[in-house]
Amino acid sequence: FDKTKAVIVANGQTVPVSLASGKPVISGPVPDWITAHDDEVVARMGFVGEVRVTVDRVKVRKRFLGWANFVFDTRSPFFGKPAGEVAALILSGPELKPGTSNLALAADNIWNNAQWQHGDVWTKLLQTIVMAFLGTLLGGIVAFPLAFFAARNITPSGLLSQVLKRFFDFMRSVDMLIWALFFTRAFGPGPLAGSAAIFFTEIGTLGKTYSEALENIDDKPREGVQSTGANGLLVQRYGVLPEVVPVFISQTLYQWESNTRGATIIGAVGAGGIGLKLWEAMRTNSNWANVFYMVLLTLAVVFIFDNISNFLRRRLSRTLHDYNRLQAARG
Repeated sequence: FDKTKAVIVANGQTVPVSLASGKPVISGPVPDWITAHDDEVVARMGFVGEVRVTVDRVKVRKRFLGWANFVFDTRSPFFGKPAGEVAALILSGPELKPGTSNLALAADNIWNNAQWQHGDVWTKLLQTIVMAFLGTLLGGIVAFPLAFFAARNITPSGLLSQVLKRFFDFMRSVDMLIWALFFTRAFGPGPLAGSAAIFFTEIGTLGKTYSEALENIDDKPREGVQSTGANGLLVQRYGVLPEVVPVFISQTLYQWESNTRGATIIGAVGAGGIGLKLWEAMRTNSNWANVFYMVLLTLAVVFIFDNISNFLRRRLSRTLHDYNRLQAARG
């Protein structure tokens, strides 16, 4: 809208309204959902509400649609049509947009839904999952070798063990949210800050849990490998790793599932992902339907990852149990 014209877009149609003559005038055919009066043009959007265009203003009366425009917004030619009619148009109907198949048009309309913003929401949700995965993975990679030097039954230096344990305590004592604020300031808002915050937190958390797992291993397999004259690296490879790797993987999976929730929270301070978009929607205090949609998606993702993590950890637990039973039988 400007002082000379307004453009109404709805039901897959674009209707220009000229205001240059001192009154609203529609050049061309008037759709049946628009009523032109001498002093105003009224566009009825069905469940959405209505738009009133006068010379000096545009008044928009919005209604809460519920799920009426969840799939297609009012700009889409598929909006308001029954599911059967939409399916028929997609499968065998004439092209609604020249040069574009109706299937591609429908997919584009859903992905770029202006009200529910499916494309942006799902992209941000994927960012959150990747942030949690990348931060946890890199944290585990760094914590893995450090844990061997921190475990008092493996490290050659007691001082080094204490230094690393205090380092782990420091890294995990700084809350992930604080790390997120720090890296948002350093790198700017975005998923890089979120991944870095999770990475630094997980160095401390996984380093501590890995080193504790190493300190609780059974020394007999290691002593058996040592008795063959193997060097220190081979002793760790064949005498320690088979016992602790399932535990390490189980702990890492649990942290990944936990960090999927945490990544949503740190997003609210600018660390990217769906948390940032959720905070932006809540801050306007006017788009609670989208807030509800994003919260539901987040809960669904957490539920799915929780079940995947539990399933994998149960399988690993059985593997570890079978390994211990085999070692006892050989013992």
